[in-house]
Amino acid sequence: GDQPHANYLGCHNKFLTFAHKHDEPLYVQRLSKHYQNKSLHPYQAIGLQLQHKTTIHMSLTKVLVTGGAGFIGSNLCEYLLAHDYDVICLDNFSTGKPENIFPFLQRYPNKFKLIVGDIRNLNDCKKAVENVDYVMHEGALGSVPRSIKDPITTNETNISGFLNMLTAARDANVKRFIYAASSSTYGDSQSLPKVEDVIGKPLSPYAITKYVNELYADVFAKTYGMECIGLRYFNVFGRRQDPFGAYAAVIPLFVKKFMAHESPVINGDGEYSRDFTYIDNVIQMNMLAMTTTNPNATNQVYNTAFGERTTLNQLVGYLKEFLSEFDPEIANVKIIHGPNRLGDIPHSLACIDKAKSLLGYNPQYSMRDGLKEAVKWYWKNI
Repeated sequence: GDQPHANYLGCHNKFLTFAHKHDEPLYVQRLSKHYQNKSLHPYQAIGLQLQHKTTIHMSLTKVLVTGGAGFIGSNLCEYLLAHDYDVICLDNFSTGKPENIFPFLQRYPNKFKLIVGDIRNLNDCKKAVENVDYVMHEGALGSVPRSIKDPITTNETNISGFLNMLTAARDANVKRFIYAASSSTYGDSQSLPKVEDVIGKPLSPYAITKYVNELYADVFAKTYGMECIGLRYFNVFGRRQDPFGAYAAVIPLFVKKFMAHESPVINGDGEYSRDFTYIDNVIQMNMLAMTTTNPNATNQVYNTAFGERTTLNQLVGYLKEFLSEFDPEIANVKIIHGPNRLGDIPHSLACIDKAKSLLGYNPQYSMRDGLKEAVKWYWKNI
């Protein structure tokens, strides 16, 4: 991981509490036993436990999901497992959460494998890609503000870690490498809607790292004959997106505030707009990228969005509307306006014609439809 070992104590205690709650004494015993070795990341005990518990199982397709304990990664793991893929999750739990994947350990003991490791460690990457058919690379440090505060760690994870994964996938002869790119790559480009071939200058360290990912993937495709597909995510939201922490995304953060009858703070006048994209649309794009047989569809970058622009003021109105069905008092919560946030682009709207044409993409959830589903999940889970 990227934190001192002592900082894992909180994560260790959190996992023990979660395991006790779900009646998993064997996991707890093994975890506590292995944790006595102070050189061992506490989550590695889960992996050791799995080695004892899991029997060898062969299926047609094995997929590695890096960052598989995170928001998007865990949703991909869940979908893949439900559709009979073997799944390996590589995560260092710097931002991923044990509760996101713990149910998979219980439900799919022969099909789901957890490797506790760090993409900044090439050996971890090589171990993770052994006998893997496809890689879905979600592992990264997100957040523009985080990258502004700590550009070095963002660079190490998002560029060096990405290069490690590409190299390991190349050496393992992985069939295809699908990776999370970002709409932040459009930078200061003023054109709307955003078309894949027209980008501007990056506005944050995070945006630089995600653009470099695209450059590396293109070079590896041309130089080593790899198949790579980048998905430029546009403000993804949905179940399991963390509402807590200093770098929480706007939708879960606002939901948490409204549920506590606290005033959310909108950066600026609220007229900045985003192409908010529900998680199920992102899953569809990843699966299309992995399974496409169209030779023109590989070694490309695609906008991954719904293709609809929503202002922050509109977002707040929708959230009040949907949350008020559970708690009418939320309709009366006031909104606070603060200064614009450093590194933010004013507007974001994707053209998704390329994905429709080459991959057959057909997003099923509009922003409002997805938001309604997300609100239901948050009401039950936070």
